[in-house]
Amino acid sequence: MNELAIHTDKLVKTYSKLRAVDELSINVPRGGVYGFLGRNGAGKTSTMRMLLGLARPTAGSATVLGMSIGREQVAILERTAYVTEGKVLYGGMTARELVRFTRGFYPNWSDDAVARYARRFDVPMDRPFAQLSLGNRTKVCLLLALAQQADLLIFDEPTSGLDPVGVDEFQRVVAEDLAGDGRTVLISSHQLADVERIADWVGLIDNGRLLLEARLDDIKSQYRLITAAGTGLPQRKGGDILSANSDGNFRKYLVRANAEAFAAELGTQGATITEVSPLGLREIFLELVRKEEPCTSGNAGEIPAPAFSSI
Repeated sequence: MNELAIHTDKLVKTYSKLRAVDELSINVPRGGVYGFLGRNGAGKTSTMRMLLGLARPTAGSATVLGMSIGREQVAILERTAYVTEGKVLYGGMTARELVRFTRGFYPNWSDDAVARYARRFDVPMDRPFAQLSLGNRTKVCLLLALAQQADLLIFDEPTSGLDPVGVDEFQRVVAEDLAGDGRTVLISSHQLADVERIADWVGLIDNGRLLLEARLDDIKSQYRLITAAGTGLPQRKGGDILSANSDGNFRKYLVRANAEAFAAELGTQGATITEVSPLGLREIFLELVRKEEPCTSGNAGEIPAPAFSSI
């Protein structure tokens, strides 16, 4: 069996002159939780829509649960649950009516799961969807997705509008019910601290390109931020050096391995190492998408990093 639930190979999506997804290659292992992270407009939703057959790739290819997107889309949808960022359903229908309407489309549908998650999330079952708050609309969408008993669940901002109790319950469901049952979860969210609590893997994209893909355990044990002071410090990227950003009179290097060796190398170049610190997802996110400062007298000759668009 293919050990990857999702694999993309140089996936591209363009809209007129905008390259929303730019030769993206990601690997989502089966049976785990994958945090798919990026700023607004980074290409996350476009990627998910292509995986689900809701948008056609401009170039490249992808497989979902071992099946090719496009050619085997119906089979993919039968085994995949999707919660969109917009949380839009038929406004005049209640959650109970939406359950009756939806169950016939999914071969593994579970009415027991409906009853269980309706209780756990305290879902209002008998009010029209359009009259619900954002949090309650989110609960209804999660209920319908979880009842499908899908092999793959794709969540786009799944906790929008939920209160802290609802967020905690969702995290428990993902960690205990879904991942614990061997199913695969892809989560796109701006709530980095929430993703960090439940993810096994993370993929970070910006401007449609993959900046980082790694196990969360590896990030915690190996990734470090080195802060150095000095003149003529290198703006070196590549290999284990993921980013090099200026911060006033200091230069910060994000490294994924061999931090001590690189810090020692900087020391031989006259740098003063002020800090070598572990990182969480938020710090890594900020370092990788941060714009480089323009050249100044303190960093003459350095080439500014490309400016990142927020489109």
